[in-house]
Parts: sequence; C-alpha cells; structure tokens
Amino acid sequence: MAEAESGVVGPVRVWDLPTRLFHWTLAACVLCSIVSANIGGNAMAWHFRFGYVVITLLAFRLLWGFVGGRWSRFSSFIYAPSTLLRYLRGESRAGDHHDVGHNPLGAFSVFGFLALLLLQVSTGLVADDEISNSGPLVKFVSSATSSLATGWHKNFGQWLIIALIVLHVAAITFYWRRHRRNLVAPMLHGDKALAAHVPASVDGVRSRILAAILLALCAAAVTWLISLGA
Repeated sequence: MAEAESGVVGPVRVWDLPTRLFHWTLAACVLCSIVSANIGGNAMAWHFRFGYVVITLLAFRLLWGFVGGRWSRFSSFIYAPSTLLRYLRGESRAGDHHDVGHNPLGAFSVFGFLALLLLQVSTGLVADDEISNSGPLVKFVSSATSSLATGWHKNFGQWLIIALIVLHVAAITFYWRRHRRNLVAPMLHGDKALAAHVPASVDGVRSRILAAILLALCAAAVTWLISLGA
C-alpha cells in the first residue's frame, strides 16, 4: 500500500460511526424488504415499513455526503476519468489515497447503488398491484405512470438490486482473496491500518449529534411525505 510506505502505520479512523450505522442498517433493510416482498400477504406491511426506512436512510446519506467525515464526503470519492484510468492501469499515486476510502471502482458502485435504490423507492411510492397493495402517493400519478412504476419496482428494479448485492459481495471476496484486504472489518470498527500522515475522518460527539439531528429531520420529512397520500 502506497500510504504505508511513507510513514509509520497505525489505526486511522476512516468510517465515522454514522456512516457505519447507515451502511449496516441500509443493508439489513434492503434485504428484509426483498424478502418481505417475495413472501407477500401480511408481510407486505413490513415491506412498506422497510421501504420508508430506506428512503429516510438515503436522504440522510445524501446530506451526510456533504457534512460527514472526510472519507464519507462525496468530494473524497468523486474521481475524474483520468484518475479512474490510472487506477485501472495500476498507476495510483500516493496522494490519491485510493486505499483509504472508496477507490474509483468502489465509488462507481456506491453512486450506482444509491441511484438505483432512490429509483426503486420512488417507484414503490406510486406502485399499485391492483389487488391489495398500493404506494402511498399513487393518487398523484396517472394509471399509466403507476403501471410503469409497478413493473419496474417488481421486476427490473428488484433484480438489478439483487445483482448489485451479489457483485458487492463478490468484490469484497475478491479483494480479500487476491489482495488480502479486509473491507468488512473497517466498516465495523471504523479504522484502517494506514500511514500516520493520512488524514482521519472526524468522528466525535459533535459529529454524531449532527448526524442524529439530520436523521431525525429526514425521518420527519419522510413521514410528512407519506402522509400526503392519506
């Protein structure tokens, strides 16, 4: 690792607590949402609940991408095409810090996953199976729009999400087996073994209080949005 060659290696906080909680809660809710949708029946009530939590988490992550810890901010993993090409050629520079937060491929995956989940929950809000379940905002769109949203939500969207989950797990396995890089542990405890000069993410009490406030505001906004369909 380029960073490790230029100084004493030690634990550096990369993933702040709000980002870690977001990651694992989102993963659990997405999986539970998929399972409950396939069970159907009374489980659909939970499918909706998990979906509302996912919307709240996504809204929080969009805000946290601007004010969160250094390596959680979008500015730390929005890469120029030239940087991506250098990474793919194995020509990363020490200052790129590709082994700290999200590398260019990982960043592409993150943005793709967030965009797909936003599309999935948005279509769910206006979906209607014409039997017993309909999204809370279905009355605000035409039947044709609702039909398109339902088709995407139940078929293409769901399978694309499952495909991305499989690719995500495969990438984690690849980095472990090929490069001996454990990508799971840092998302549990927050730290990576890096050179001392690598800047750490802020992860103190004030940062966590800010995250809690943002999450509460996002939850309130989602609650208000859902209430529009009542």
